[in-house]
Amino acid sequence: MKKIIYLLLIVTAFNTSCKKSSTDGGTETQTPQQPSTDLPAGAKDGVAFINNGTSAIVTLFAPGKTSVSLIGEFNDWSATAAAMKKTADGNTWWIQIDNLNPNTEYAYQFFIDGKLKVADPYSEKILDPDNDKFISASVYPNLKSYPTGKTTGNVSVMQANQPVYNWKNNNFARPDKNNLVIYEMLIRDFTTEHSYASTLKKLDYLVNMGINAIELMPVNEFEGNLSWGYNPSFYFAADKYYGTKTALQNFIDECHGKGIAVILDMVLNHSFGQSPMVQMYFDGAKPTANNPWFNVDAKHPFNVGYDFNHENAATKKFSKDVMKFWMQQYKIDGFRFDLSKGFTQTQSTDDAVFRKYDAGRVATWKDYNSYIKSIDPNNFYVILEHFAEESEEKVLAEDGMMLWNNLNYNMNEATMGWLGSSDFSYGFYAKHGFSKADGLITYIESHDEERLNFKNITYGNASGNYTINGNLATSLKRQEMAAAFLFATPGPKMVWQFGELGYDVNIDFNGRTGEKPIKWEYLNEPNRKALYDVYAKLIKLKRNNSIFNATNSTYNLTSGIKYIKLTDASNTVIVVGNFDVVSQNANIDFGASGNWIDAFGGSINLTSNTYNATLAPGEYHVFSKVALK
Repeated sequence: MKKIIYLLLIVTAFNTSCKKSSTDGGTETQTPQQPSTDLPAGAKDGVAFINNGTSAIVTLFAPGKTSVSLIGEFNDWSATAAAMKKTADGNTWWIQIDNLNPNTEYAYQFFIDGKLKVADPYSEKILDPDNDKFISASVYPNLKSYPTGKTTGNVSVMQANQPVYNWKNNNFARPDKNNLVIYEMLIRDFTTEHSYASTLKKLDYLVNMGINAIELMPVNEFEGNLSWGYNPSFYFAADKYYGTKTALQNFIDECHGKGIAVILDMVLNHSFGQSPMVQMYFDGAKPTANNPWFNVDAKHPFNVGYDFNHENAATKKFSKDVMKFWMQQYKIDGFRFDLSKGFTQTQSTDDAVFRKYDAGRVATWKDYNSYIKSIDPNNFYVILEHFAEESEEKVLAEDGMMLWNNLNYNMNEATMGWLGSSDFSYGFYAKHGFSKADGLITYIESHDEERLNFKNITYGNASGNYTINGNLATSLKRQEMAAAFLFATPGPKMVWQFGELGYDVNIDFNGRTGEKPIKWEYLNEPNRKALYDVYAKLIKLKRNNSIFNATNSTYNLTSGIKYIKLTDASNTVIVVGNFDVVSQNANIDFGASGNWIDAFGGSINLTSNTYNATLAPGEYHVFSKVALK
């Protein structure tokens, strides 16, 4: 018996020694452990390539899900072949796939809880089974085919060795905010081919006009092809209807080479139903309460799609990731944030409440602005379509952000000759309580307003032989006058595409967001070309003469005779025009007698400080004491 016990003690001692580390440099032997579920080194949201592109770590933030598999061309779309691991906190799923060809594009999706297939929210390229077939090879060469018969829904694409764009213009200096003249552009309706390459062919047209920034309406992947882009689904993928990633990078690079900044319209108030972030937590009608990014119901009355909750940590992280990506991958110069007033968690059902000062919304925007500055502190433009209470906009402007300022209604009343509501003095920054002009981007047209000249021709006033409605020449002349007053107002400006040619197709033609006729033939019409030339002249004056940013300004914009007077230490500029449909007498204190030069030709000599003249309807002048450059 003792012998048996002795043998058992020997065996036990041997087994114990095998489980412990050797103290004399011997090999450590351990019991088998379960594989770690922690994210491996190098992982990031979406796809991170390792091992020279032959392996990839793929992750998905999906709290609360029971199972997630990675399916795709690398495993013949098998859900059982690539079950993903879940991190200890239960929020993130990941897997490493091997034996990839770095030069091959692989289509893939996530298969969630055995029933839902979604694309990767961080994917840089999306394949659409319904809309890709309408994208021509000239716009997007060699577009990968959708894996028909293998899966359904939108599909992501990964590739280690993507085409790399070699930037040429690495020292672009962004224009000063006060001198910014932005051209808002919808690529779809700017050229017939609707591509970055075809738009570049028209770049000299914009250079000659004098604009120094282009604001592209949304170009990240949106639902369908024929869209304004305000129905986004994927935020890291450039929409293929306009061209490839490198084509967009080349567009931005070429603009920089011509002295033009590029601003992207970014839609982070909401997303639409193709978004995997919507689909993963959705009850069939709206987001569920456990959706990490979206409100169940929109918090404000102007929402479309599904409303992001910008006080959720997951939304803040995602939004910052989106901003950083476009800033670094595309070297853009600014964002125009759509419906920025919607970044609220204060419930409202009408604009009177929606626009009131919202401390939470201010905190969100200050946080985002601070983050953007941490990525690029060099005069990066943060532009908000806000339209909130002036006290809130003032705080945001003082933090360095820029606010859209819409003069469309009042200016159009003036161009139509209806004077009762024609006071457009809201273009002046002091009316907003701002201390500087550079926080207010004023415009008379944007993508969202009726075209001035359509209303001129359709609804314009008339008196005797002077008629605005139905009279193209008269309507365009009044557009010139409106432009003179717009560019005389201190601060940055924006022009909607073809406004400089008096585009007059109804905004609701073919549906509000539907395709519009592309009217390059306007350039061959003398009256429209004259309007373009006036825009070019006025933009040149604004950019070359600091007085157009003068802090000393007076004006009277309430009656038919309207004027703006700008004064600095070296000069005085006075813009005067008759917006009535009958002749009116102008009686204005110019502040000095003597010779005054009209920037559009000729001069006057005043015997006193008072300018007293009868102006015909539509007549305007830009006078200065010292000749403008």
